[in-house]
Amino acid sequence: MNKDNRQRVSTGSPFEPIIGISRAIRTGPLISVSGTAPLDAGGKTVAVGDAAAQARRCLDIIRQALQGLGADLHHVCRTRTLLTRIEDWETVARVHGEYFKDIRPANTVMQVTRFIDPDWLVEFEAEAWVDG
Repeated sequence: MNKDNRQRVSTGSPFEPIIGISRAIRTGPLISVSGTAPLDAGGKTVAVGDAAAQARRCLDIIRQALQGLGADLHHVCRTRTLLTRIEDWETVARVHGEYFKDIRPANTVMQVTRFIDPDWLVEFEAEAWVDG
């Protein structure tokens, strides 16, 4: 860990250095994952118009960020689902269920007006707790 006892992970999003954020940060047993958008490795939006595919990409990025900090999805205790079209809630919720069926973290689903990129239909946030 660095001198302030935080570990950080970046997933290469072009927004991380502009905004001054980390994809995820670990302080002791707590890991917080920033709002995660459906971007490919080059920073381009994936699956324009497909909320389910975008949700899968977001959750894959979250899994990767957690792994970079010594955790995995089974450590997640809270997620937040942000949608620009509330009518996508069930489709996106089913994808969430694919990843978290047996983990069952606390979750909130919210509609937002828009994201930085108007092609994004969904973003996720996550919090994880790693004991020991």
